[in-house]
Amino acid sequence: VQLQASGGGLVQAGGSLRLSCDTSGLTFSSYFMGWFRQAPGKERKFVAAIRFRGMTYYADSVKGRFTISRDNAKNTVYLQMNSLKTEDTAVYYCAAERGAFMTQSSVDYWGQGTQVTVSS
Repeated sequence: VQLQASGGGLVQAGGSLRLSCDTSGLTFSSYFMGWFRQAPGKERKFVAAIRFRGMTYYADSVKGRFTISRDNAKNTVYLQMNSLKTEDTAVYYCAAERGAFMTQSSVDYWGQGTQVTVSS
């Protein structure tokens, strides 16, 4: 199983980025997909998640600014990030879980992470 995250980079505050996570080796339709992030010196935290049929969940800190989506035909999950803030700076990880909880301990597979840096 592979989860390949991409799309990170350096952006000014107020800007946008779109992250992608391409998956292979798993039955994509069977997985609850999500994104986490980890800022320097801090623990990894939940950002957003999406079920196969499209139900979405967000951390309060990103509601109204980030949108998670998935393309079940391409086995890919996306995270559109708008109105970025300096506090969004982190390494972003995509995650896949067979269950229904999307917590660090329940995730089955992790992507390698992509760096997002938001400058002021």
